[in-house]
Amino acid sequence: MHEYQLVDGAETVYRDGTIKLHGPEGFEAMRKAGRLAAEILDACADMVKPGVTTGALDDAIRGMMLDAGAVPATLGYRGYAHSSCISINHVICHGIPGDKALKEGDILNIDVTPLVDGWHGDTSRMFFAGEPPLKARKLVEVTYECLMLGIAAAQPGARLGNIGAAIEAHANQFRYGVVREFCGHGLGRLFHDAPEVVHAAKAGTGPELKPGMFFTIEPMINLGKPWAKVLGDGWTAVTRDKSLSAQFEHSIAITETGNEIFTKSPTGRDCPPYM
Repeated sequence: MHEYQLVDGAETVYRDGTIKLHGPEGFEAMRKAGRLAAEILDACADMVKPGVTTGALDDAIRGMMLDAGAVPATLGYRGYAHSSCISINHVICHGIPGDKALKEGDILNIDVTPLVDGWHGDTSRMFFAGEPPLKARKLVEVTYECLMLGIAAAQPGARLGNIGAAIEAHANQFRYGVVREFCGHGLGRLFHDAPEVVHAAKAGTGPELKPGMFFTIEPMINLGKPWAKVLGDGWTAVTRDKSLSAQFEHSIAITETGNEIFTKSPTGRDCPPYM
C-alpha cells in the first residue's frame, strides 16, 4: 500500500517514504526552477564543441546558476564537488567534470539541478561534439523518444509501472539495453524523494499516479547490454561492455488532465542537433 500526503508551500522538507501531492505553490516554484534548468542547458548547446573541457562547461554552469540567484544542488551533495554531471560516450551517468577535452564525434549528457528558492529543477540532455557516428545519433534519437513515450504514459489514474513499460518496449525494438541500476525519483524541496521511477517495468504495477505528484523520468539507454558498473571514484557509472550510452531527463508533474513538463526547453532545444 502506498502512502500519499497533500503538501504545499515551504514547510514540507522531510523524507519519510510518502508520495507528496503538491498544490499551486509547489507548481509555481517548480516552474521557476525547471525553467532556469532548461535555460542553462539551452546555453550549453552553444558551448559544446571539440576541444572544450568538461571542467570549463561545469564552471560556466555554476556561474549561470549563481548569476540567477540559484545554487547548484549537486555541489557538496554527498561529497560531490561539482555543479553538474557530464557523462561522455560510454559513461551512463554521474560523470565528473575535469580537464578532459571533448573530441570530434563525442556524445555527452549534461545533467543540471539548480536549487531555486529551495526547489529543485532537475534535467539533462544529450549533446554532440562535432559530428557523431550514425549509430550514436540513432541511439540519442531513440533515447529521447523513450523519454517522451514515458512522459506520455504518465497520466492521472495510471500506474507508475506504465512509464517504464513504455520506455522498455520502445528500446527493445532497437535491441538497446535499458539501465536498471539507476532510476527517476520524486523531487521538489527534496532532491531525491519518493517514488522511485524505474525505466523497465510492467504496465499496471506500482503506485497510482495522482495529481500533484512531482518526479523525474530519466531513461538511460545503452547501445549494447543494459548492465552498469560504478568506477572507483564512487560516482562515474559506465557500461560494462563499453558500449555507448545516452540519457534524457525531465522533471514533470501529474495534473488533473495529464502532466506538465517543468524543464522543457523554452527555445525548442530539447534534443540534438541544436541549431
